[in-house]
Amino acid sequence: MRKELSRRELLAAAGLGIGAITGMTATEPAAAAAKSEPFRYCFNTSTIRGQKLPLPEIIDIVAKAGYHAIEPWIDEITHYRDGGGSLKDLDRRLRDHGLTVEDGIGFAAWIVDDAAQRAKGLEEAKRDMDLLAQIGGKHLAAPPVGATDIAHFDLRAAAERFRALMEIGDQMGVIPMAEVWGFSKTMQTLGEAAQVAIGSDHPKACILPDIYHLYKGGSGFNGLKMLSAAAIKVFHLNDYPAQPPRETITDADRVYPGDGIAPLSEVFRELKAIGYDGVLSIELFNKSYYAQDPAVVAKTAIEKLRASVRMSGA
Repeated sequence: MRKELSRRELLAAAGLGIGAITGMTATEPAAAAAKSEPFRYCFNTSTIRGQKLPLPEIIDIVAKAGYHAIEPWIDEITHYRDGGGSLKDLDRRLRDHGLTVEDGIGFAAWIVDDAAQRAKGLEEAKRDMDLLAQIGGKHLAAPPVGATDIAHFDLRAAAERFRALMEIGDQMGVIPMAEVWGFSKTMQTLGEAAQVAIGSDHPKACILPDIYHLYKGGSGFNGLKMLSAAAIKVFHLNDYPAQPPRETITDADRVYPGDGIAPLSEVFRELKAIGYDGVLSIELFNKSYYAQDPAVVAKTAIEKLRASVRMSGA
């Protein structure tokens, strides 16, 4: 059995701060393999979500393609469990493949103004964290669900609510990440997500950036140098084409790393400069990829990601 991957803990004085393995065999230590790369590579299951595969099959595909980690969606875990699947067996399968579960993608309404709805959202988040904890999950995506159409949202209130979510995470052993959503009117930019995380004043507060969302929301990429490595636990990786323009581009327009115009080399160098050596997680929603063999999509994605990282010199 291959050992579960580990990532060395980073000492970040500023806290949130301002200021060729694809062919690896099962006998090779996964941790040693990861050390030969500047980052670890993760696969968000959205990338082959259109093929509607069972979660165990997705895990097998991801491992065979050479990833170090996986990001499943919460509904995939519940569907597997509700269909009679054992979470213990799922955890064992992940460990046997040497895959860590870096994050889970959920949509709990933790941020909303309505107190009753927010309480339900926090309970949903707690259930999501419980599922993740049972399969070794480390983090939970926390996008601004329920506040995407609200302009000038009170970010101080959002920070207080994120603190409440973080405290549930303390109980469950799973860390929520304030997720930048570029199409949203709330937490649309890197700065807004950072304000929510910093304002929570929680020692484990962190954010979840995304190449596409930083572009879509108008953040740009220069703000990354103002963060410490401790601010980021997972970085969603993708690329975007020149057309359609930023104002009308959608999730479905995301493409493989290197196939678009995103300044990926700049981003990788900035991440390396701040000491980040965590996961880059491929997250795509491209319908043309959904029409292809999922194993080919997973393999193509990691090969293009590795090539983009090598090209950057990070």
